[in-house]
Amino acid sequence: MSEEFGPTFVTITDDDGNEIELEFVDALEHEGQKYMAFFPAETEDDDENPDTGLVILKVIVENGDELLSTLDSDEELQTVYDLFMESLFDDEDQDL
Repeated sequence: MSEEFGPTFVTITDDDGNEIELEFVDALEHEGQKYMAFFPAETEDDDENPDTGLVILKVIVENGDELLSTLDSDEELQTVYDLFMESLFDDEDQDL
């Protein structure tokens, strides 16, 4: 995804009804499943909630609409996290 027009942000709602703004980082496909990686967007109250880790969600299709969902297991999360880290660091090395 090109950052020619600036970063892409999405707002999701968690199970408790809280809205969370995320900045899109990258997407990949693994074993036929599409995954997207995000960083939490910086907000004014980041000092109170310094959770700035990578957020990985999978894309599921429901009634023709693409929805974001949490991953099913810690093993799936670890595998996809490793793939994203490999991809992100490969991109950094190519930019040098």
